[in-house]
Amino acid sequence: MTVADRTQPVDLDLAAQPPSSAFRRWLAPATFAVFGLVNIFVLGLNAHHGNATFAFSQPFAKVTVPNLSLPAAVTCYVCGALTLLVAAVRAFLPLGPALRRVAIAVVIFLFIVALLCWADAGLTTSVNVVNLMQGTLNDSIPIMLGALTGVVCSRSGVINIAIEGQLLLGAFTAAMVASATGSLWLGLVCGALAGSLVAVLLAIFAIGYRVDQVILGVVLNILILGLTTYLYDDVMVPYQNTLNSPNTFSAIKIPLLGDIPILGPVFFDATIFLYLTYVAVAGVQVGLFATRWGLRTRAIGEHPIAADTVGIPVIAMRYRNLIGAGVIAGIGGAYFTIGSVGAFGPNMTSGEGYIALAAMIFGRYTPFGAIGAALLFGFTTQLQSIMSTLNTPIQSNLLLMTPYVVTIIVLAGLVGKVRGPRAEGIPYVKA
Repeated sequence: MTVADRTQPVDLDLAAQPPSSAFRRWLAPATFAVFGLVNIFVLGLNAHHGNATFAFSQPFAKVTVPNLSLPAAVTCYVCGALTLLVAAVRAFLPLGPALRRVAIAVVIFLFIVALLCWADAGLTTSVNVVNLMQGTLNDSIPIMLGALTGVVCSRSGVINIAIEGQLLLGAFTAAMVASATGSLWLGLVCGALAGSLVAVLLAIFAIGYRVDQVILGVVLNILILGLTTYLYDDVMVPYQNTLNSPNTFSAIKIPLLGDIPILGPVFFDATIFLYLTYVAVAGVQVGLFATRWGLRTRAIGEHPIAADTVGIPVIAMRYRNLIGAGVIAGIGGAYFTIGSVGAFGPNMTSGEGYIALAAMIFGRYTPFGAIGAALLFGFTTQLQSIMSTLNTPIQSNLLLMTPYVVTIIVLAGLVGKVRGPRAEGIPYVKA
């Protein structure tokens, strides 16, 4: 065999690879440029005269931080110019994956600053940054927990579209149990078990009967939506006081840490759900990348045949991982009722399970990445609430669309090419 013969398969393999798309290459810079032009010609030119004020302390904080006042129009122009500069750098300089993500974060931050300056320009009220960050974390809790559930399931080789149903059933069960028994902790436990119950159904049909996982997840979501709506109308409404009036968890302030300016009230003065989210993030991150369980989980998600060859019980591990991850989603669902609203309502999750899936993809199937994306989507939810209080000339219905529009923009224009686990969605048949 000649040298040319030996290299021919490699050449054929390289030739078979699809060329990089010029459209894809210019999509992110073009999106950045659009944001920069909006900052200048929409927000800057239409900003009212005066300053925008940002407050960094709550009214009764032990340690206060001075407010920051910025000239609204000038700030919008500066943010727009910096965004156009980032777009040019992204277009003409080779950037690695980490720097590309930093560029996305910078563009989003500059747009948010410009948007808030435009909204608050000339008003006597200020934008309280602490309240904005607190609301962001609280709104992100179910998305973060749902995204972590998706990470574990996908890394195990199973697509979990049923996160929406897990959140919804967890919210329903937590509200009913906490109302009937008067115990918030029992409601939390039962809400977590409800999410695990949905995972059992998903595992039985997806792993045992090898049903198409995407269709199965959608069917489970529709089933749980119909079931909870029916039970709400026929059980909860007639017995509202006894079955749908739970208390909610109070905030737990960590001594000393809770008094840190700006960060203390945000991260260390919250309900038990935020602290459970910290535990879940750390547990999934360390578990996936620093333990034998994580190595085996990633193996069955990438190459289950090879994992089975070395003695890893692929099917049993997938069952265990899906059911365990369902507990995380169930806790996220319980937050809607006993952590926030204090009552269950039909379809109260409002598609946040699907947003959690988007956060998982945007986060490239990693726990920290998924959490970062979930915080972005939670921030848009809180942002539309603040924008409505500032009496901006934008219709409320359009503001309510903000989280979903951001989801589409991020996945279509900013996330780039993402490769999930190779065996994700492929049923495993033991030889």
